[in-house]
Amino acid sequence: MDQTSPDARPPLTRYEELSKMFDHSLVRPELTDEQIAEGCAIARRYSVASVTVRPADVDFAARATEGSGVVVGGVAGFPHGSSTTATKQYEVRDMLRRGAREVDAVISIGRLRSRQFQHVETELQQLADACHEQGAILKVIFETAYLTDDLKIIACRICGRVRADFIGTSTGFAPTGYTVPDLELIRGHTNPTVQLKANGGVRTLDNALGAYQAGATRIGATATAAILEAWKTRLKEMANTAQPSA
Repeated sequence: MDQTSPDARPPLTRYEELSKMFDHSLVRPELTDEQIAEGCAIARRYSVASVTVRPADVDFAARATEGSGVVVGGVAGFPHGSSTTATKQYEVRDMLRRGAREVDAVISIGRLRSRQFQHVETELQQLADACHEQGAILKVIFETAYLTDDLKIIACRICGRVRADFIGTSTGFAPTGYTVPDLELIRGHTNPTVQLKANGGVRTLDNALGAYQAGATRIGATATAAILEAWKTRLKEMANTAQPSA
């Protein structure tokens, strides 16, 4: 895939430039302890940014990734965003206490769709404060499959006001995941200090590179190993192409 276009971001040329965008996702309900351990090993092996786990797995993931440079992230209000604010606050503080340094919290989808914007903003402000007090990162998941463009834009503005660190597109549990148009829409209506995470459906190297070009600086994926193996191959091909012929 050609990474360049008239308005392209600088092309990626080193392994870590892509690997450090990945949050290796381990949030499916059927995963066993053995699969969580295997997933943490993959995160270490491929030198990704973080491993994102279910709340109950935070302690194990923190031990399994200790000293690796891989950060542990947990999910709050996942996957529907329908927990009460107090419940989300408890989840956040509990995960931070047990070793999480990043939190992916699902926005209150029903309240947002009901246009209860003050409720949404107050809740996210409290979650952002809880994270930032501990030096942790808050990523707000929109679940774009259920939102109109108007609501996505309003949510972007709310995230800017509460100083969220990232906006994530999806949980991976809705009918659709990230799309390039959604990434571009969110990037175009969000404070530049808020970064963008593409989740749900990033399954190939070209998907990942396309998300990067659309503005994403993090990528949530379960196909991390396959994508990064393909990236290693692509880098070798790029290096061979760049070598002068004899």
